[in-house]
Amino acid sequence: MGGADPKLAEPAGMPATAAEVLLAWGELRLRDLPWRAVRDRWQILVAEVMLQQTQVARVVDRWTRFLDRFPDPTSCAAAPIGAVVAEWSGLGYNRRAVYLHRTATAIVERHEGVVPGRLHDLLELPGIGPYTARAVLVFADGADVGIVDTNVARVLARWSGRRLRANEVQAMADASVPLGSGWTWNQTLLDLGAVVCRARNPACTDCPIREGCSWRGRGEDPAGGSAGVTGRQARFEGSDRQGRGRLVATLAEGPVDVDRLPLVMGWSDDPGRAHRVAAALVADGLAVTDGRYWLLP
Repeated sequence: MGGADPKLAEPAGMPATAAEVLLAWGELRLRDLPWRAVRDRWQILVAEVMLQQTQVARVVDRWTRFLDRFPDPTSCAAAPIGAVVAEWSGLGYNRRAVYLHRTATAIVERHEGVVPGRLHDLLELPGIGPYTARAVLVFADGADVGIVDTNVARVLARWSGRRLRANEVQAMADASVPLGSGWTWNQTLLDLGAVVCRARNPACTDCPIREGCSWRGRGEDPAGGSAGVTGRQARFEGSDRQGRGRLVATLAEGPVDVDRLPLVMGWSDDPGRAHRVAAALVADGLAVTDGRYWLLP
């Protein structure tokens, strides 16, 4: 009888004392990343899309180069999809380039070329999910809302000492943001997860809020299976993803003769696989073929 089961109740945010300690830690240690020096929504949006499933070090130079070519949604939307894909080539998961082009087109058509500043409008853009939409509001406009990527989700699960459901982890992220500190708080939490509360070999002794953490490296890791925490990526070497990347990179330089397709994709001994994977690229909007040549759209 009585109150709700505490195991089912939504977890509260981090207490103010822990938040103060973490913010002080972040002020001295935040990574110097170029997108942290801007407050333009389009520039933030491009960075966040690039950072999905791609290491920070690989994004740094490519973010600047991409924006030199496509400095705003209008220039991106006006370019052929193939030009955007070619500029993206090498970052992996090239479908993100297609979605970014579609997003830019929608921004031009619905918002006069200006990235919207409301969560509802951002979520209606093609390929923009809760994390990216909230990241734009936080990092461009300083909104006091929590963002949840795999690093943040891992920190919050370990802090709580149990696996969290999707609604729980977002509620905890929102409740933890100190008033007026949305930008600094979220950047700090992201860095804590990236450099200290790592997926493997977490540096618990270096964590500024270890005293309040329910896990501290003891027992089963609650981050495993918790909402928002991604597992290990499938092996890249020899994968379909590798063949797709090879083909897109080659198409960025020019058309590929159909007879060269297996060679270009690294499967000279398996032309059936090459054509199957290439056909999936067409379905994803990343390539076209006239039966003789393969090209970027």
